[in-house]
Amino acid sequence: MKDDQLTPGRRVLLRAAAVLGLGATAGCMGTGGPAAPGPSGSVGAPAGGPQAAARPLKPSAYRLQPFAGAGPQRAARALPRVRTAPILRMAGRDRSMVLTFDDGPDPRYTPDILRTLRRHDVRAMFFVCGEMAVDNKDLLREMADDGHLIGNHTWDHPLLPRMNRTLMRAQIERTCDVIEDATGEAPSWFRAPYGAWNRNAFQLGAELGMEPLAWTVDTLDWTEPGAETIVRRVRAGAGPGVVVLSHDAGGDRSGSVAALHTYLPELLDSGYRITLPSPAMA
Repeated sequence: MKDDQLTPGRRVLLRAAAVLGLGATAGCMGTGGPAAPGPSGSVGAPAGGPQAAARPLKPSAYRLQPFAGAGPQRAARALPRVRTAPILRMAGRDRSMVLTFDDGPDPRYTPDILRTLRRHDVRAMFFVCGEMAVDNKDLLREMADDGHLIGNHTWDHPLLPRMNRTLMRAQIERTCDVIEDATGEAPSWFRAPYGAWNRNAFQLGAELGMEPLAWTVDTLDWTEPGAETIVRRVRAGAGPGVVVLSHDAGGDRSGSVAALHTYLPELLDSGYRITLPSPAMA
């Protein structure tokens, strides 16, 4: 029987059935597909309900997770192994040294150090404290733009072995977040205040993707001995693979700034290459 031969009542029933069938098909195809925009153009909740639309993770939580999106996934950052002692010096026998500066950034001293490093086309490491970095993100960006490495030196320089794991994690993680927020990259290096490490410090650093770096030569510039003494200590300790510890904050660091003006060109003239460490250091 052709459609035009159907009774009016029969045609109504057939059309209603067709509409219902199309609706069911659209519903099945929509499962797992893009959610429909809401009234303001925002995407509505997925079919899984509130649990499927969980809050975005904090940067510290998603830093090591693959990127979830429509395009290709970004590879998860490889975690370093958990060490039982910090790295003290670079491997190898070439005349390479690493200069490191702790406790900053401090707008009174850090800019001068950055200018000196820039003048000699040298890269260094800055282990920053979160409480200093959060108000000086412009200096963190300047460090990153100049090619320096920014490491984590906790939030406010506590003695880590006296802290429980939860408090220690907050100290380290908050500083990671400030560095990443300012530069777009999470730190790859961690230094415990006072060089005081314990198992939790090594474990938490590794969990957050950082290698532990200590030092070979301590200038003891935090005692404010004067520029000449600092220069003398760097000269005496210079050697292949050496990591030099200085400070750009935490007190009067004018002596540290002045000493760098002297010993940096001396090291370069002596054939030393001031470089940055790699995770392959041992």
